[in-house]
Amino acid sequence: MSEPSTALEIAADVRAGRRSARDVVEEHLASIATGEPGIHAFNLVLADEARATADAVDARVAAGEDPGPLAGVPIALKDNLCTRGIPTTCSSRILEGWRPPYDATVVQRVLGAGAVPVGKTNLDEFAMGSSTENSAFGATRNPRDVTRVPGGSSGGSAAAVAAGFAPLALGSDTGGSIRQPAALCGTVGVKPTYGAVSRYGLVAFASSLDQIGPFAGTVADAALLLDVIAGPDPLDSTSSPALHTPVGGVLHDGVAGLRIGVIDELVDAEGVEPEVRDAVLRAAAALEDAGATVERVSVPSVVYGLSAYYLIAPAEASSNLARYDGVRYGLRVEGEDVGAMNARTRDAGFGPEVKRRIMLGTYALSAGYYDAYYGKAQRVRTLIIRDFAQAYERFDALLSPTSPTEAFPLGAKSDNPLAMYLSDICTIPTNLAGHAAASVPFGTGRDGLPVGVQVLVDAVAEPTMFRVMQTLEERA
Repeated sequence: MSEPSTALEIAADVRAGRRSARDVVEEHLASIATGEPGIHAFNLVLADEARATADAVDARVAAGEDPGPLAGVPIALKDNLCTRGIPTTCSSRILEGWRPPYDATVVQRVLGAGAVPVGKTNLDEFAMGSSTENSAFGATRNPRDVTRVPGGSSGGSAAAVAAGFAPLALGSDTGGSIRQPAALCGTVGVKPTYGAVSRYGLVAFASSLDQIGPFAGTVADAALLLDVIAGPDPLDSTSSPALHTPVGGVLHDGVAGLRIGVIDELVDAEGVEPEVRDAVLRAAAALEDAGATVERVSVPSVVYGLSAYYLIAPAEASSNLARYDGVRYGLRVEGEDVGAMNARTRDAGFGPEVKRRIMLGTYALSAGYYDAYYGKAQRVRTLIIRDFAQAYERFDALLSPTSPTEAFPLGAKSDNPLAMYLSDICTIPTNLAGHAAASVPFGTGRDGLPVGVQVLVDAVAEPTMFRVMQTLEERA
């Protein structure tokens, strides 16, 4: 069996007329039909819609037009990205039956670039989780070992790419929800700088932390997708007005002369498996061999990232999820009055993890506790930003593990929320700082499953990040 085509190869062939978008889509839909029952990457497969979109791409090619840089490329969309007229559930019962009247900006951009959405992917409910087991529609399995989790919350998107269902996928990352499943499934996953990619049409979890980004099988494909979706958007007030610096053209610039720091506190963090630590150190050695200067660096306050995050993110979630009241969206469970209807709807519609975080966030924001919890967490966030700023005065990029472990068995941490939360100990600090970071596959762990190395850079330094990522991919 031949290797699956990359997004770059598919787009080049479709634009040149060597392959039809319809044939490409049919190949991927056949792969989904065969493999999806054992993996459950999707909440909804858009077979008919994908065929129609592919036919439209082929019609443009036949008319002598250029459909765009993603011409004919199948893409999977996380099911918290609004798609016009198509169910968008966030893997929650509370959004049952809701069909958005508009597309998210990123969905418009990939469609405008010629991509073909093939499905809406499963996730932890409202993106709250690290294993994609907190879905109202059942768990997703890791294509590398179906007895293991794919990571979360964007586990369906990572699994779709790893299984070959689509060469590209979009996910969202609030505390590691792109990078951690990318590491566990052996794909590339990128969290761009906060504001680099529009969040318009992303169903909010924690608005100061959420960011949309790509999954891909290769660094070059991830660069291709990022260059399509990034850039200012007047519909998102947190979108950066600065123009995106394209990353596709820097992939082969190498790392000679770059200064790379290996973060002590994350390499030696609690729960990091020896094989994961070894992968980071081997990645550092590979970069040094490629001409970079590599040293260890301390970023002291990252050890408080998990604690700060699990106050800030639930507090924002408590506010954002208040809109699901049985009146405006989806599910409605009748009651004798408005208060009873609201309570019954939320009880029936939200799962246990979402309820846990709403309660935690509401408590942290309540009178008498705001300064002690939420206010203090925001001050810790400021310390993390300052410590990263000091590190980036000395280094162009930083390295750490992405996940402390390789993929763990389904159900292994379901009854222990704290153990599950620790899965994001290495990824959360970047979200708190608003910087960019990515996971690149680099070797395997004790059970032969993928290990991801995390590349971290300062805000808007994605070109440097992709130079490091490409070098790691070439030397993995």
